[in-house]
Amino acid sequence: MKTIQGPGIFLAQFAGDAAPFNSLDAIAGWAAGLGYKGVQIPTWDARLFDLQKAAESETYCDEVRGTLARHGLQITELSTHLQGQLVAVHPAYDAGFDGFAAPAVRGNPAARQQWAVQQLMLAARASSRLGLKAHATFSGALAWPYLYSWPPRPPGLIDEAFDELARRWLPILNAFDDAGVDVAYEVHPGEDLHDGVSYEMFLDRVGQHPRACLLYDPSHFLLQQLDYLAYIDHYHARIKAFHVKDAEFKPNGKQGVYGGFQPWLNRAGRFRSPGDGQVDFGAIFSKMAAYDYPGWAVLEWECCIKHPEDGAREGAPFIDRHIIRVADRAFDDFAAGDVDQSANRRMLGLD
Repeated sequence: MKTIQGPGIFLAQFAGDAAPFNSLDAIAGWAAGLGYKGVQIPTWDARLFDLQKAAESETYCDEVRGTLARHGLQITELSTHLQGQLVAVHPAYDAGFDGFAAPAVRGNPAARQQWAVQQLMLAARASSRLGLKAHATFSGALAWPYLYSWPPRPPGLIDEAFDELARRWLPILNAFDDAGVDVAYEVHPGEDLHDGVSYEMFLDRVGQHPRACLLYDPSHFLLQQLDYLAYIDHYHARIKAFHVKDAEFKPNGKQGVYGGFQPWLNRAGRFRSPGDGQVDFGAIFSKMAAYDYPGWAVLEWECCIKHPEDGAREGAPFIDRHIIRVADRAFDDFAAGDVDQSANRRMLGLD
């Protein structure tokens, strides 16, 4: 078995214009001071990272690694969540997602989609240069507006959406395969890949592509009322990244899973800082260890109540407490003996 790496922290929720959150060196020092050992880097934030340079320059990649190493940190994964979202956008969300793109392609959905694909291609090369094995992203969505089947969906609508999603992603998956890096889709509401069934629909259409893998985040499953422990049993071989994010779901007589259009604070389902919600992380870390999860446990902090800096401060020891140093021998080895085939046959009544 393998001991999970960590604790790591996703920097996207903390990057900002004020120190120490406005440069890679400064935010690395901050994260290391809290006890983190790895950082997941958002590739869209130029204050922290230049994706184009990383794809093209070994020197730049050495500089990034060196900056982190000075603080005792490693890169866990690069993230293209925002760019991955733009690989497939239903027109209903054009205005909402336009701000994720480079200014030059805003207002032009076709150019925006091409830009997003190119961003993923750069991420494949950058991840390879940095020696990374997995990459975190979103799938994007064409079918999401039709999630609830009213009005009734016309025959073939969802099939066409997933066929097109697969067509768009297959060249990207092949580029990541060439780079030797797994694409870890964060299965997430708002994405066409939002649960196990929708992931399998996509996987079938990309020919069970070996690089079409998963980022496991139990918070999204708790809010959908999906069994997040059984999910690990089903998909552990495909899980290549892990967000430690908590949530709580407290339905009442007025609202449930859909949230009644309320702000996060007033929803029945809410994201919380690790340890403040209902996710059973002890069971999750046990399953991940038993299945030889090869990667990092990375805090993704989102909470509608607690201050982010407090969540970050508490997150490192929380993850550290849950990481299981796996056994290097069986607990009952002291009672074991050498193989004796004759004795075994006698014990079975065969001789």
